[in-house]
Amino acid sequence: MTVSILVVDDESDVADLFRQRFRREVRQSVYVLHFAFSGEEALQRLNGEIQPELIVILSDINMPGMDGLALLREIKTRRPDMPVMMVTAYGDDERRRMADEYGAAEFITKPVDFDLLKAQLRQLPGTASRA
Repeated sequence: MTVSILVVDDESDVADLFRQRFRREVRQSVYVLHFAFSGEEALQRLNGEIQPELIVILSDINMPGMDGLALLREIKTRRPDMPVMMVTAYGDDERRRMADEYGAAEFITKPVDFDLLKAQLRQLPGTASRA
């Protein structure tokens, strides 16, 4: 069964990096990667049905307009069971505390350790036997 990941980051090179680092898993139909370049675009993507089933959202914190923490709060209002992993270059205690308070599943610092991220993704419901 193939599942979807939504990556939210205002920097377009992040999408290229994720495509490169998940090339094997995408080719093997483990994951389908979807991208949004703002918090607002991410919410629009959630309103439309992402196919196949969306299992996690990876969101940058520092973005213009709606930042990742505001996006996290809105996602948890709309879809409380959706795991959201926050990704940031700024791993300070206040952001981490707020992410925890708002319901983030994980707090990942950049540069992303993709081996660790893939291990965390395998822990999500419905993915234990994947990748």
